[in-house]
Amino acid sequence: MESSARETTSEPSRKTSGETPVQAQGLINWELAASTAARLTPAGPVLGAAEIGAAVENLRLMADLSVPHVHDITGLDAARDLRDSEVLVVDRASWAKANTQSFAVMLKPAMEKLLEGRAALSPGATSVSAAITGSQLGAILAFLSSKVLGQYDPFSALAENSTAPASGRLLLVAPNIIAVERELKVAPEDFRLWVCLHEQTHRVQFAAAPWLRHHMLQEIENLSGMLLGNVDSLMERASAAAKSLKDRAAPGAAPGRGAILDLLQNPEEKAALSRLTALMSLLEGHANVVMDAVDASIVPSVKTIRQRFNARGQDRGMIEKFIRNLLGLDAKMRQYSDGAKFVREVVDAAGMAGFNKVWEQAGHLPSEAEIHDSKLWLDRMGL
Repeated sequence: MESSARETTSEPSRKTSGETPVQAQGLINWELAASTAARLTPAGPVLGAAEIGAAVENLRLMADLSVPHVHDITGLDAARDLRDSEVLVVDRASWAKANTQSFAVMLKPAMEKLLEGRAALSPGATSVSAAITGSQLGAILAFLSSKVLGQYDPFSALAENSTAPASGRLLLVAPNIIAVERELKVAPEDFRLWVCLHEQTHRVQFAAAPWLRHHMLQEIENLSGMLLGNVDSLMERASAAAKSLKDRAAPGAAPGRGAILDLLQNPEEKAALSRLTALMSLLEGHANVVMDAVDASIVPSVKTIRQRFNARGQDRGMIEKFIRNLLGLDAKMRQYSDGAKFVREVVDAAGMAGFNKVWEQAGHLPSEAEIHDSKLWLDRMGL
């Protein structure tokens, strides 16, 4: 994996007399976040060296085999050639480290805004704060590192000292894929191809819409800037959001957005969240439609895999439920189903070619209201 993001001298800084400037990227200790995640990440399935090598080779093969199927299902020419990005088979710690690099890219503008809005910061105090924040982020990444099967990262090339291709990289988290296929008792090759269909679809989305990476980054920057920019009320809102977790834990409570996102309160913040929610629902829903569009001739046990995969979340422990509520992970799962419903309805009404208008420009992206009522989008697109 590439080295962690480092500070650059071109960033805005604040300093007191005679002290070294505080860099925006220095507000979070990214290296500590990566090392904390590596230390706290739970152990994966036990495999011998030969088994690991075989699994890595097979996952690479499945990633390659999935590409023509994505092309056949989506009809997107971008799926013909994906050599502009790379596929990496990684362990949990490497996934976490890769995400610290992407977070550094995504949060850099917000960190700069936060730095500009505060009084002069002592480098010593900043170092302590950065260490605390880095440790907290590392703990979150450690939890997530055992849950993620794969991830397409469109921002990796923008990280400091990155060697990733301009169009990003696809990460397949081998221990998690192996752990889940064992848990579900399904055929490994079927499950691996099924997972790769989803992740390669994300890769194709960004290849088909070259403007999408910048647009998504702008939306993330906008949302994080609002959240971190209002320092005066941040702690008060964080306290109120944390208290709401008690209500979320009640039996029968509907999945929420997550206590972290409950920090967003004013209309501008809610609008920014709505736009990002709609975008993520589209991307995840589209990928789910593709992975489930294959028949038994391609993934023989696809129906069994989907049925068992959907049922696996019913027996989570209390600690995991608390963390999922905090991070809004159940709301993310709802994005998959909402987005998939939108995609299927549009394809049924206008065909895949009609749906693919969504990749032409940012103005064609559906709003959150349109995700829940596809007819609104179809009417706006004249389909």
